[in-house]
Amino acid sequence: MTQDPQRPSISAFQAQAEMELLRQILQEQPSYLWDPASLTAPSYFADLEQEVLNAGWTTEELTEQGQIFATHLEQVWATVPAVNGLAADLFQRLALQVPPHFLEGILRKAQQVASANLSLADQLVQCVQDILPTWDTDDLQVLARPFAYAMRGSDESLESVLKSVRCANWDDLSSIEQARLSLAVARYTLSQSSDALES
Repeated sequence: MTQDPQRPSISAFQAQAEMELLRQILQEQPSYLWDPASLTAPSYFADLEQEVLNAGWTTEELTEQGQIFATHLEQVWATVPAVNGLAADLFQRLALQVPPHFLEGILRKAQQVASANLSLADQLVQCVQDILPTWDTDDLQVLARPFAYAMRGSDESLESVLKSVRCANWDDLSSIEQARLSLAVARYTLSQSSDALES
C-alpha cells in the first residue's frame, strides 16, 4: 500500500475503528448487517466498500489487505483450540499456586519461542525471564537444564514435571522454588504445544 498524506495513520484509524465498534456494541439496534444472506446484504457491503474506496484506497490495495488479513486470521484460528485447552488445563491445575498473569505470560512466550531455532533450555529460559526479572540468565540456564534434558518423552504429565516443586501459594515459595515452578510450567507448555503442532 502506498503512503498517502491524506489517509489517516494506522493508529488513528485503529483508534477510530475501536471507538466506532464500542458505539455499535452499546447501541440497542445493531447497525452492522450480521446476516450476509439477507436481501439487503449486497447493497450494504457495496456501500461499505465504496466508503473505503472514497477514503483513498484502491481496489487492488483493498483486495491485497483483505487477503493478508484473511491469512493472518487463518493462522491465529489454527492455534486457538490447542492454546485454549492448554490454558484451561494449566489454570485448573495451578490456579492457587501460580498467579494467572504469570501463567498467561508463560503460555504467550512459549507460543513465540516454540518454533524458534533454540535449544530447549534456551526456550525454557525465554519463557520465564519476564516473570523472573531478578534472575540472571545464566542462573536460569542452570535451573532449566534438568527440565530440558531429563524428560525426553512427550507423554509426561504436569504432575511428574512438578514433583520437585513444593505445593504452596506463589508468595510462600522461595525465589528458587518460584523459578523451578515457572520452568516446570514452561516445560509442560512447550511439550504440549509441540505435540499440538505435530498432530
